[in-house]
Amino acid sequence: MATTTKIRPRALVRASGGPRYAVALAVDALGTGMMRPFLLLYGVMVLRLSASVTGIAMTAGVVTGLVCMPAVGRWLDRGARSTVVAASMLVRVLGVALLLAAPAGHVGLFATAALFLGIGNQAWPAAHAALVATVAHGQERDAALAGGRALRNAGLGVGALVATACLAGGTTALQVLAAFTGLAYLAAAALAWSVHLRTHPAAAPAEDSDGGPAPRMRALLAANVIYVFCLNVPEIALPLILVTQLHASPVWSAAIFVANTVLVVTLQVPVTVLMSRFARRTVLAVAGVVLAVSYLGFLAATALGHGWGAPAVAAVSVVCTIGEIIYAGSATALVTVLAPTHVLGRALARFQLSTGFGLAVSPAVITALASRGPAALWGSLAAATLLSASAVATEKDRRAVSR
Repeated sequence: MATTTKIRPRALVRASGGPRYAVALAVDALGTGMMRPFLLLYGVMVLRLSASVTGIAMTAGVVTGLVCMPAVGRWLDRGARSTVVAASMLVRVLGVALLLAAPAGHVGLFATAALFLGIGNQAWPAAHAALVATVAHGQERDAALAGGRALRNAGLGVGALVATACLAGGTTALQVLAAFTGLAYLAAAALAWSVHLRTHPAAAPAEDSDGGPAPRMRALLAANVIYVFCLNVPEIALPLILVTQLHASPVWSAAIFVANTVLVVTLQVPVTVLMSRFARRTVLAVAGVVLAVSYLGFLAATALGHGWGAPAVAAVSVVCTIGEIIYAGSATALVTVLAPTHVLGRALARFQLSTGFGLAVSPAVITALASRGPAALWGSLAAATLLSASAVATEKDRRAVSR
């Protein structure tokens, strides 16, 4: 197969599910960006719940949402594609409706709303990847998955900016934001459903036709739990280190987060296309090495102390973001290539379980390690990530195709 060297916007949109589906992704991301960063504030400010109770309810919603993934995988393997994507959006509409209906002090309705939001957030990545894998193949699929991630990050960023600007309005503004989020999810679900894309389990491209069972991918799934920690580094680890250990201004944390978002939006597709000339498993192992190097860079930067420490952390964060981009561009793509088409849904659901678990435990692990000092945090992350990269590189594929 010829290596993809150019990015053609029209071809990329077509490979990503078409114009209507691209709009659905953008609208869904915009709504998510308006609500997700401020869901905790909604529970505290609007419903008058304590911060601890609100946090526990949100965490329980995310973790419980993972329970739905096996069912999502089986649904996808029966041929559903756009319907599952639309369902993941519609269930979040129900979650937002419960938020708006919940009276002050009602923990049960807030927890139920968090559960429905968690189910939608966990189901969407696998459903989206399955839809793209049905439309596009080979390296075009990699670029389409990368394009979807870049578009989603852009929508999340714009939504968060809109929400930040509206926060001055207090509780009323948060309720209005929730209402607009629900409308955005509803519109996105309608657009996604209108694509009417499904596939027959037996209708597999020649390169994917394999009657075998779903691949176990044990090393890949275990490694992914560690890899996914990189997604919480800009949001949790760096603010914690910058503010509590380097005593730097919170502005540095905000600047790093914005830079991370901009880099992902602008570089996700070009970097993925550039790396598509190499085997996906090799690229994923390289991502682990880059991430581990960045973690060691953070350790060296914190040793500089107050003054030069914050600028050095900001510089190293660019390397960490590059590692994140390489990881995101290769991990899901590798799963879509390893899994026979008739069990693709279950393989993607299994992968999302590992991703969701990593995202759920990483805040607690990061904060626990950070309390023991920079060496414990960054040294442990670097060692674990290098071990994961080695496991990814040495795992034997059941299928011959690994590109």
